Amino acid sequence: MGIGLESSESPTKSQMSVDTDSHEDVTDPKSSPDSKTTVPKSKKHKPSSRPVIQWLFWGSAFVLTATISATLGAALALFTPLSPFITPLTQGFGVKGDSWSRGFPYKIARPVNILVMGIDRVPEAPKNSAAVFAGRSDTMLLLRLDPSDNSVRMLSIPRDTQVNIPGVGLAKINDANVEGGAALAARVVSRSLNNVPIDRYLRVTTEAFRELVDLVGGIEVFVPYPMQYTDVTQNLNIDLESGWQTLNGDQAEQFARFRKDKNGDIGRVQRQQALLKALRQRLVSPTVLSRLPQVIQVMQQYVDTNLSLEELLAIAGFGLELQQDSVKMVLLPGRFSDPKEFSGSYWLIDPSRRDRVMREYFQQNPAWAALEPHSSSQSVRIAIQNATDKPQLGQQVARYLASKNFRNVYIVKDWPDHQSQTQIIVQQGDLEAATTLKKIVGVGRIEASSTGDIESDLTIRVGEDWIETNVE
Repeated sequence: MGIGLESSESPTKSQMSVDTDSHEDVTDPKSSPDSKTTVPKSKKHKPSSRPVIQWLFWGSAFVLTATISATLGAALALFTPLSPFITPLTQGFGVKGDSWSRGFPYKIARPVNILVMGIDRVPEAPKNSAAVFAGRSDTMLLLRLDPSDNSVRMLSIPRDTQVNIPGVGLAKINDANVEGGAALAARVVSRSLNNVPIDRYLRVTTEAFRELVDLVGGIEVFVPYPMQYTDVTQNLNIDLESGWQTLNGDQAEQFARFRKDKNGDIGRVQRQQALLKALRQRLVSPTVLSRLPQVIQVMQQYVDTNLSLEELLAIAGFGLELQQDSVKMVLLPGRFSDPKEFSGSYWLIDPSRRDRVMREYFQQNPAWAALEPHSSSQSVRIAIQNATDKPQLGQQVARYLASKNFRNVYIVKDWPDHQSQTQIIVQQGDLEAATTLKKIVGVGRIEASSTGDIESDLTIRVGEDWIETNVE
């Protein structure tokens, strides 16, 4: 099944797809270039010998791992002079317009789901070999690119999520790639998420993110508390101070991999989302554009994907239309397992909240969906987090919400970075409840990510604008 390409030239049939029901390699090495294939096992993966395809494959990876940066996606494609589908940009990098769009004769004709995996290091794997993609998936994201509203929805799947892997049994979802490569990982993800279709996959090694951050000159991130941890077995030494700072590649990896806090693996997912937002902001900087040729040459070795050339061009063109608020992130709802439940530690999926996320973010509509009433906005669990220097503001907000019949409200530890604007963080993906809450409180903006309190449905991170409204 293709991803629904439309072309301003002659239509081109997609040539690759993810088969979520089988992870067997059905590729005939003697077949013609136009033969339809499914995802090969990673041990049989052979990088394309055509430099233009390698460059464009990396362009796709770059666009996706940076949450589809519009400027970067366009620039990567335009930096590939041999492509017959690209019109060279002779006017230089400037305002987006016709000179940009002429380079993208294809567009996405329907919603597309892409599984993105960041693969752990495989110590014994030779560099630049297919074996480097055979490790556990340290990061797993399911992206939905929807041309109907020019949006990207991103589901973060914790690496410790408990799933049933065929031939293995109950295991953590990050083992699926080890057991059967990208095809088995896609199959397990699909079946765990109400059989959501997965059209394509993309795998990057952990070195990719570190190199990428260095190549763009670092990213600005708020570190909420000091992070110190050493693990000799993983060759991991984390040492970060708190506060706003520009992290280099090594420090960004430390920030992402730190687990020694109360949130464990879920804290890692939250920090990954924060890093993606920071990277996206960095990628739209004009100063990054001059570094793109070097970025492409260095980064292509870290990517494995089954996106075709035409599909890459469609994705890059799609990126041109994205606005900052059109990317919505959500964490797969669930809870930590109790030590008495299993011998290992797992993230256990919450079925009802998962179903809501799959409906609202991925348009997966089970037959019973119409029978499920939406939860009342007054029943949602709301965490209040003060992000100002007014000590009693959290209690003031709680009293105000109680006056509006919100009863399931609690206060969490103050956020250490003072904010001018209140955030309503959609922790469990309930955008409808967040919209209702914003109308009632009358301040702030909705943050479509899962970076609030993990026990909440919504987290209100209260900023200075609440004080200015004199609510109460």
